[in-house]
Amino acid sequence: MVSFSALFVSGLMATAALAAPHQAHQHLHAKRASNKKGAAYNQASLVSALTGVSWAYNWNMESDGTLPDSVEYVPMLWGPKMYSGWSDAANSALSSGAKYLMGFNEPDVSSQANLSPSQAASDYKQYMTPYADKATLVSPAVSNSGSSGQGLDWMKSFLSECSDCKVSALAVHWYADASLTDYFKQFVTQAIDLANQNNIPEVWITEFQATGDDASQVQFLGEILPWLDSQQGVGRYSYFMCSDSVLLTAANVLSDIGQAYMSLTS
Repeated sequence: MVSFSALFVSGLMATAALAAPHQAHQHLHAKRASNKKGAAYNQASLVSALTGVSWAYNWNMESDGTLPDSVEYVPMLWGPKMYSGWSDAANSALSSGAKYLMGFNEPDVSSQANLSPSQAASDYKQYMTPYADKATLVSPAVSNSGSSGQGLDWMKSFLSECSDCKVSALAVHWYADASLTDYFKQFVTQAIDLANQNNIPEVWITEFQATGDDASQVQFLGEILPWLDSQQGVGRYSYFMCSDSVLLTAANVLSDIGQAYMSLTS
């Protein structure tokens, strides 16, 4: 399981106007199900409870189990600990029909992939960019920390070092109190604007969770999901996570939060 990032609401950039997504690399984008909703999981067998999700990932290079036929698995190169096995795994996934490959997990956080923007750019060019003609490449996923050298500040530096990396989707994570819906929208809008500035067509929110009790999370999702589905610049999103006590109960059926997550499908 991925540990929560250290989060800082302060230091956010001013909200920028939302521009139309750039169409670079459009030829690589498979016709995607209208549903942007995905599943972040550790146990593949649990994903079948989330009827209606279109894609899933597990912070790994292989699915580690069988997903429903309607759910697309997206491999991830988590970080340096997976470099040695990436080539074989990526080629196997592509030969099995994978359309997307995801970059590093929270390289801006010391407890996660822990890479400087320059090192991440060098590694991305080595391990990810060679697949640009075979799949849509997703950037490293950063936290929503507002601290210098983290979050979107880290991403800005990475993109300046990686302008030739052929990134086609920008990935972010978000964790904060369930009452901060405006902050969530502001952060995602800033990510979309940064993507547009770098000719990246879409943003993926590959992890997000509103901290708080079940009722507050349900209320949060009721406001945020329609907003996400209405944003042209948002390609995909995944609530954290497909597991007991969050989206599922101990009996592997939808919890109240899971019902809220699945109640609206674009």
